[in-house]
Amino acid sequence: MLRGMDQWLWGYLASVGRRRRTTGPRHVLLCIADHFEPFQRTILADGSITGGATPSAARAAVEAWCTDYAACVQGLRDADGFSPRHSVFYPWDEYDPGCLDCLAGFCRDGYGEVELHLHHRADTAEGLRKKLDACRETYARRHGLLGRTADGDARYAFVHGNWALCNARPDGDWCGVDQELAILRETGCYADLTFPSAPSPTQPRIVNAIYYGRDPRPGERGHQPLKIRNQKSEIRNQKSACGLLMVQGPLGLNWRSRKAGVLPRFENGEISSANPATASRMALWQRLQVHVLGRPEWIVVKLHTHGMSERSRAGVVGPAMRRFHEQIANAVSGDMTQGGAVLHYVTARELVNIIRAAEAGHAGNPGDWRDFELAPPPCVGRE
Repeated sequence: MLRGMDQWLWGYLASVGRRRRTTGPRHVLLCIADHFEPFQRTILADGSITGGATPSAARAAVEAWCTDYAACVQGLRDADGFSPRHSVFYPWDEYDPGCLDCLAGFCRDGYGEVELHLHHRADTAEGLRKKLDACRETYARRHGLLGRTADGDARYAFVHGNWALCNARPDGDWCGVDQELAILRETGCYADLTFPSAPSPTQPRIVNAIYYGRDPRPGERGHQPLKIRNQKSEIRNQKSACGLLMVQGPLGLNWRSRKAGVLPRFENGEISSANPATASRMALWQRLQVHVLGRPEWIVVKLHTHGMSERSRAGVVGPAMRRFHEQIANAVSGDMTQGGAVLHYVTARELVNIIRAAEAGHAGNPGDWRDFELAPPPCVGRE
């Protein structure tokens, strides 16, 4: 628990001051960002790739995972009638057309959407741009994935491999590009969902927040938050000018679950077989209250996992996840007149659309704004 605490403790304490009491109904927006890596390959220091599963084995594993996911969530629905939604951040460095075609079917069946993930080492700005352009075009044109603007342009959400966004590691490994946010924006990225990363040293100091990030200045390591005040018009102007939307998951201390009955357990929103999602963790994620400024009743619970890894698979598509969904269907949803909470399963794209709607001043049911700015990917077939 203590490892890396200097990176995030003060940010955690500051986030306590951003929490707001709500008198009306609360809406819980549950988004799971999966660092989905079926090949489990290794990238060497020179950028070459080695090891991992064969294409046929990886495709079989993805097909089995999709089948298990469908069985896990069968019959479950949120307040808007959607089944649990999964955001698959598929790595370009593990691209395989068979795996992506299978995941396009997963999306078509209404279980989620696919976004971009990337592991890279000793990269350059030019190399990064080429990778992101090729990934976006391939996912969009060949597989019908990714959300679209009103003009039909493909846009994507992003998770950085090894948490090293903007070359954030102290040793400079697993990235190489300081000015990464600008390149992400220019290649069609609408939001980054990498963090939290604690206890990794890549963890930014701001936690439990939705904000706009900028590239580091000389001498800084990792992205930095834009300095903006709580005016919607100013937020919109800053967004369009230079910032990339950063959507964080919960990070904090769980005082209701203590090691040896003394020390609070560390909570960073990761789902694994050893640390599955539970109703008690859901209660803590709500208390940490990640939200858009001015809309505290719309609570963002953005979780992360490595759903194809051996250490996490059972926790994502096994009985523990089924129990979690069944528990929160009873414990989260409640009588709105008594201050109960309403559950909404959302993909990364839907979550960002709802965040944009909150910035624009919309209220009420956040589920009405799932397609506010970005339309669903063509493979979904939902207008």
